[in-house]
Amino acid sequence: MNNSTALLGLDPIAIGDLIWAPLLIILLKVVAVFVIGLVATMLMVWFERKAIAGMGNRIGPNKAGPWGLLQTLADGIKLFFKEDLLPDRADRFVFKLAPFLAFVPAFLVWAVIPLGGDFSDGKDGLVTWFGHATRVQLADPPIGVLLLLALSSIAVYGIMLAGWSSGSKYPLLGSVRASAQMVSYEAALGLSLATVILMAGTLSTSGIVGNQSSFTDWHVVSTGVIPFIIFMLAATAELNRPPFDLVEAEQELVGGFNTEYSSIRFGLFFLAEFMNTITMSAVIVTLFFGGPQGLFDIPGIPGAIEGSIWLIAKVLVFLYVYVWMRATLPRFRYDQLMDLGWKILIPASLGWFMLMAVLRLGRDEDWNVVVVTIVAAVIILGCVALMSTAVKVSKANREREGAMF
Repeated sequence: MNNSTALLGLDPIAIGDLIWAPLLIILLKVVAVFVIGLVATMLMVWFERKAIAGMGNRIGPNKAGPWGLLQTLADGIKLFFKEDLLPDRADRFVFKLAPFLAFVPAFLVWAVIPLGGDFSDGKDGLVTWFGHATRVQLADPPIGVLLLLALSSIAVYGIMLAGWSSGSKYPLLGSVRASAQMVSYEAALGLSLATVILMAGTLSTSGIVGNQSSFTDWHVVSTGVIPFIIFMLAATAELNRPPFDLVEAEQELVGGFNTEYSSIRFGLFFLAEFMNTITMSAVIVTLFFGGPQGLFDIPGIPGAIEGSIWLIAKVLVFLYVYVWMRATLPRFRYDQLMDLGWKILIPASLGWFMLMAVLRLGRDEDWNVVVVTIVAAVIILGCVALMSTAVKVSKANREREGAMF
């Protein structure tokens, strides 16, 4: 039982006989993850509209509920009762399935994110509820980081199939763009994440959090900031957030992949988009900023609750950054989007990973750190020069040959 439980990453409370108390605690956590996801998404929509309104010297939502907090709920109720359209040329089954393929992965990611816990003094995030040791997360599989990557990749299928099944050219173009964008930035995302795994020595999300016991151990510091910047940019592109929202560029694609959708299916796509923003912010905090681990102890608050407070505070910072980017940055051209992914982010993430791997190996083998660093820096600069030369030669050849069409 113990080996299978550890392999599946089940809650420690599941070890032994599953009597009523452990089952009820697990069920409570399932409900809590579902409710937190929905309520957080509703508040995120309100927060984004209100923050952008403030940046634009406007009022924003202020009618439905206090401070307009119920505006998202009102919009959702309206979408439920709007007419549900189905295009004549659409593939009926795939057309109806696509919104759920975009929505469900956003929920599943929350299962492996530590939402709190006491990581002080080597406690490994375990807390005691009703006399039972457990984690403030639904599951902690030993391949939790790989599960995060897999679920983030699945979301593109919802967008891709939505555009393909609509039977219209503009949604199809939006879905093709989404596929190319996801493939381009998934590689950079994975390579930057590999640096975190190298430093943490584990694929478990709780293990990664436990490895960041102090500010200097936070992976944003220990990995040298560069992987965090690459991960942030790649995650923004995967979320289809501005300035990378090319899959729904309304100036050229009417509305992108969801042009033919209406009613609650239309709402599910936007629910998935905003929920993914919260989810990815929590993932960034977990991987690079210590997750529930704080910079100092908050007096008078138990360790488990303190961890959740720190996590919420950190996530709110990144949510504001995403809103700030949406309000200020213009949308990229598609060629700029591809150039950034393939010519800058992927080479930079690969080069930095190799540099960190060499430094780690040199430390383990007791090599001279200065010599290793200088040699690695020279090699990386040489690769940058070769890459830059290749790009310039390719550009010159294209200009000399002229347009093909």
